Amino acid sequence: MNKSSYLVYIVWSALAVPVFAQGRDALDPEAVLVTLEDAIQRAISVSPQIAQAEQNMVSAAESKRTAIGSFLPTISTGSGMSVRSTDRFDSSTDRIVSGSSNSYNASINARYNLFQGGQRFSELSRVRADYVAAEALRKGQDFNVTFQTKNLFFQALRQQELLEVAHLRIEQATQSLEMTRLRQQLGGGTVSDTLRARLEFINARQALLSAQNETQIARFGLGRQIGISEPVAPVPPGNLEPTPLRLEQIEVLRIAEIESPSVVAANANLNAAEEAYSSAKSAYFPTFSLNSGYNWSNQQASFQQGLASWNLNFNMSYPLFNGFSREASIVRAESSAYVARLEEDDVRRGARQEADAALRFLETSELAIDIAEEAVQVANEDLRVTRERYRVGVAIILDVVTSQISVDQARVDLVNARYDYVLVRAELEAILGMEL
Repeated sequence: MNKSSYLVYIVWSALAVPVFAQGRDALDPEAVLVTLEDAIQRAISVSPQIAQAEQNMVSAAESKRTAIGSFLPTISTGSGMSVRSTDRFDSSTDRIVSGSSNSYNASINARYNLFQGGQRFSELSRVRADYVAAEALRKGQDFNVTFQTKNLFFQALRQQELLEVAHLRIEQATQSLEMTRLRQQLGGGTVSDTLRARLEFINARQALLSAQNETQIARFGLGRQIGISEPVAPVPPGNLEPTPLRLEQIEVLRIAEIESPSVVAANANLNAAEEAYSSAKSAYFPTFSLNSGYNWSNQQASFQQGLASWNLNFNMSYPLFNGFSREASIVRAESSAYVARLEEDDVRRGARQEADAALRFLETSELAIDIAEEAVQVANEDLRVTRERYRVGVAIILDVVTSQISVDQARVDLVNARYDYVLVRAELEAILGMEL
């Protein structure tokens, strides 16, 4: 064995064995397996954002019940008793005698607001709008959490496939290193060929380590999203190929601009602000109320021989001047309604813009997948031809390494194109608030 062949043998022995010792099981073999449907259900059940949205719905529902209750009379009841001692002079005996003076009472009272300038109706409309907004935000949070989960799920799958690409790169680099070894044995190779093949082998190992780290990070991120403290390995869905949307582009944009959760919530907030403005103006009207009560009292703990009375009162109240607080409340409510109107317009435009951008990216992603698939085929064929040319001595190892790098990049581009498509489709579903 000449010096060059011995050098190649040492390089092959030192590098090939450690990389196969790493194997494809370097990641946690006990990682929890989870499907996409299970991951979404788990994420929704542990999401603090959804829990907060549900709490907002409960608060809005209670406010609505309180507003309905304002149309009913308020009723209160009470009772009491008192016992106290009394001293009096007995003239027949010329002595001070002790005794007691007791009293017992009970009452029931009712109050009903006859007219408040329409404030109760405005308040009821406002809290109903608040409930619609809370309900829309709850639906929006569902789709947001679903999108976040899909994003982490498919990112973990992306990293798994990129890890496979890194393993294929190792295999290709190993084959090139073996080719240089055989050429050296036949006396046709050079030390430069071996060193270049070795450099590509080292780069492939570094890429493999990076892919392993990124895959583990993605698995832990998915685990956190679904409430698991361990790394989670996603189970690939049955089919990730592009499929046609159920809706035409014009219908998608219409839904985004009118029916998307963010637009519904913004519209409900605008209605609530306008009703708050109407409620504030009701302060210029007088209020009318009706009060009634029934009272009973006795000096003995008995319902007999007690004193009973009843009352019925009609009241009108109108604040002539209250330090401009009415005017200040109206100005603030009017300003809030104006801001809410601008926000509603902006949310509509933003939803349409985001939906249009997602549609455009969806179209380009489909084309990118076709281009990437063709690129992989071309790169593989180029690598095959270049290796054959190297075997017959027409090409140099640099040509082989360059073709290998092109194959690796084409594979990475294909993986990224496929998952870019599924992620932008999930984003479009989150924008519209509906499955596509």
